[in-house]
Amino acid sequence: MSHHPVYLALDLPRLDAAEALARKVLGHIGGIKLGMEFFYAHGHHGVHELHKLGLPIFLDLKLHDIPNTVAAAMQAIHVLEPAIVTVHAAGGRAMMEDAKAAAGENCKVVAVTVLTSLDGDDLAAIGMGTDPAAQALRLADLAHSAGLDGIVCSGHEVGAVHKQWKDGYFVVPGLRPADGTTKGDQKRTVTPREARDNGASVLVIGRPISRAEDPLAVARAIEATL
Repeated sequence: MSHHPVYLALDLPRLDAAEALARKVLGHIGGIKLGMEFFYAHGHHGVHELHKLGLPIFLDLKLHDIPNTVAAAMQAIHVLEPAIVTVHAAGGRAMMEDAKAAAGENCKVVAVTVLTSLDGDDLAAIGMGTDPAAQALRLADLAHSAGLDGIVCSGHEVGAVHKQWKDGYFVVPGLRPADGTTKGDQKRTVTPREARDNGASVLVIGRPISRAEDPLAVARAIEATL
């Protein structure tokens, strides 16, 4: 990991806009997170363009398929030299083991446990009669035993998971700065500093920076709290 834990989520539909935003805050972030929206729109070309900024790239692709297919997908992105790639823990142990085995040696493979958009009712509807927190901890254990580097989890869970998995690599999205002006529709939020103190390795921050009137000022302010 770069010494700087903040990864800017660049899920902008236009490549030039994404690049311009990243350049604006370049000295005050540690990496760039590119998700499905960016990758499906711009593919390898887009990732290569952003690599020119010299920052680590986190490909948040949430791979989830049979082990062979996920391993082949991992091999197909070797050339992009991602620092971090996500897979779905729900794909099972063999899939996670094969994903890790197929990843580049400097690539962290981290598992998504329970999507933050799902609550207990949603889990019951898909046949998982458990609460999201218990399911997240169970899948964190499975990811750990499958040899992955860590998991993606919310700022509310990172402390508990960190206690269970001392040397795990924890990616925490959905953070909101302490000033309260950029909470958006989030009610239960955690600040970047709180997440870091609770064991987060990477802090993923998107809208508070990307939608700010002055992205540079916000990136600097967040950095100052760390």
